[in-house]
Amino acid sequence: MASTGFGSPLDTVAIMSLMLTSILYGFSVLMYMGTIWTFTYIQRIQDVNRPIAAVATLMFLLSTVHMVVVIIRTEDGLVKYRDTFPGGPVAFFADVSQETFVVKCAIYVLQTLLGDGVMIYRCYVVWKSVRIIILPCVMWCGVATFGVCWTYNYSQAGSNFGSIFTGETGRWVTAFLVFTLTANLLTTGLLAYRIWTIERSVAAIRSTKGKMPIIWVLVDATLLYSTALCSSLICFARLNNGLFVIGDMIVIIISVAFFMVFIRLAVSKSTQDHLSTLRGGASEV
Repeated sequence: MASTGFGSPLDTVAIMSLMLTSILYGFSVLMYMGTIWTFTYIQRIQDVNRPIAAVATLMFLLSTVHMVVVIIRTEDGLVKYRDTFPGGPVAFFADVSQETFVVKCAIYVLQTLLGDGVMIYRCYVVWKSVRIIILPCVMWCGVATFGVCWTYNYSQAGSNFGSIFTGETGRWVTAFLVFTLTANLLTTGLLAYRIWTIERSVAAIRSTKGKMPIIWVLVDATLLYSTALCSSLICFARLNNGLFVIGDMIVIIISVAFFMVFIRLAVSKSTQDHLSTLRGGASEV
């Protein structure tokens, strides 16, 4: 039998992945509902950023499809083909050319590109400069290329499970993870630096709190996503099967991080607008 990596057996990994991903997906559903709530309650309909609303919905849909595919793949391996697939459940989950596995990889790539694209868009909005996003855009194109390549290689790998960690496929996966981690840290750093410089330049002429809490919102989301990516790289470097658990979770983590930033920024903006209104009313009195 071909090597199936280190760590827990692949059938056990599939069960762990289903459990943990389901828990995260539950949080994602709640946070998506919170995002919709900010659209309909905190913000007026005419003030809604429709592209961001569309991205939030698309992220949630991708997370939902991913969750469905995880359930189908687990059911196929442990129930449907348990006694008919040569080698049993472990061999089934080791076959990375299975349609459900390839679909999961494709969703992972799409969700990553969507999340990184949102960060690049935020950089452009804050900096109002195309030059500042040239490098992030180049890295985004690299992420897309590497993601397409390793997804295609998986579809052609068959039962050669070892190719996931070694050879050409392993290099594509490594490049994909490194590029998306670097792009995420770079765009967050650019956003945080710009917000900090703007806040510092106007701090001397006002007494109210400004946008510094936004930095911590971005840092929190970046730490959540970056920790998951670093864990993936560590598992990949050690040929550990935990990579598949983290990979399934990252698809949901991306949407959770996006919803978290949007909700906290919307609530913060609403609070500041409310305080401004109260101060205006008090000055008139």
